[in-house]
Amino acid sequence: MPRPKVTMLRRIKRHPAFQTGAARLLGLYLAFVYRTTRWRILGWEHAEATGGHFILAFWHECLPLMPRLMEEAREKGLASTVHVLVSRHRDGRLIGEVVDRFGLRLVHASSSRGGAAGLLSLLRLTRAGEVVAITPDGPRGPRRVAAPGIAQLATMARLPVMAAAAFTSQGIRLRSWDRMVVPLPFGRGVFALEPPVPHEAGLSAIEAALNAAAERAEAEAGPPR
Repeated sequence: MPRPKVTMLRRIKRHPAFQTGAARLLGLYLAFVYRTTRWRILGWEHAEATGGHFILAFWHECLPLMPRLMEEAREKGLASTVHVLVSRHRDGRLIGEVVDRFGLRLVHASSSRGGAAGLLSLLRLTRAGEVVAITPDGPRGPRRVAAPGIAQLATMARLPVMAAAAFTSQGIRLRSWDRMVVPLPFGRGVFALEPPVPHEAGLSAIEAALNAAAERAEAEAGPPR
């Protein structure tokens, strides 16, 4: 039977007011990290070559840094809006509220609830000319193993997949399933984009590109301290 203090803490964490406050604090912190990090983007020419017609994919562990890359895409006129698939779970809603503060639009779904509906929503957005972003190993993993939804969406939309990754030299690696790195300010940040994977290439090619992007970004940024 759960202890009263533990039960009360869980209730507080689930309260909408707590979620909103936590999202605001996290958003302010990430904005500070983005401003104080020295950024490099490797492979930007691959995104430019598509003219903004692609599906963006990155591993779940890179999520805290990716809004900065999406801001860069908007600033360079590559994408006016980016739609991000997030889980219906409360952790997904919290992440969603954080990225929403950076001008990203949310599509709520997950591999366990609403997955098909989420893919159809993303498909409609791609057909309207919008850019969508997916973490193929989210929301629960296993780490760096892509679920089939990303390949299915690419095939239906007939769009290439742009594999991206982001790492920073200053961060704290969590013991979570995805080994996410929480970035710290005043670091050296690197984004890496791989050449677009054709829609007909299949899941293994997408997964290989995602791993190549992650390895390149992590090697260039250096291990987090």
